[in-house]
Amino acid sequence: MKPLNELSTRDQILQMMKTSGPLSAKDITDRLQITEMAVRRHLGTMERDGLIESKMIRQTLGRPTAVYGLTELAQSLFPKNYHTLTLDLLGELAEDAGEDTVNRLFERRRDKLKHQYEAELKDRPFPDKVRRLAEIQNDNGYMTELESSGENEFILKEHNCPISQIADRYNHACECELNLFESLLDAHVERTECLAQNGRRCLYIIRKEK
Repeated sequence: MKPLNELSTRDQILQMMKTSGPLSAKDITDRLQITEMAVRRHLGTMERDGLIESKMIRQTLGRPTAVYGLTELAQSLFPKNYHTLTLDLLGELAEDAGEDTVNRLFERRRDKLKHQYEAELKDRPFPDKVRRLAEIQNDNGYMTELESSGENEFILKEHNCPISQIADRYNHACECELNLFESLLDAHVERTECLAQNGRRCLYIIRKEK
């Protein structure tokens, strides 16, 4: 995920909404450190272009506030590697050979990725392994964000899923990703939020095995 200061103002706003969810004009103003008038001008243009939509939310005190979130059109601007054809072919395979065969395909993909990355990660200290895995996922379009939450404990957030439509239909793809992380990092990995299960992102708690 590119740093915000490397993006245009419009793309900064889109990325903030992708990673944080709906935001008010004041939220965006505070983060970008530009005038509220400039922010509202951008929001007006983006709403007219069909990239964002607004809704009113009630607050404990004061008047309702407008917040802005991404439309489906805007979601399509973020990296997606899937095609409808892939789902069609997997559906045909499941119908002909059974869903276990489709699951084995995901497992073979997991094993291939493990073979591809394990030599690079093998001899690194644990924190470096986690950081490098986050970089790999980011390069593959997952829009990652990594936080340290304690000694040898990390939170990995994936704000985008390039295979989201496939994972929505075949949950085994998500399980294979979890298994891949555990194998590459030699760590306990827990997924607490998942895009394929109506989460806002995929969130992993990663702890080094004792």
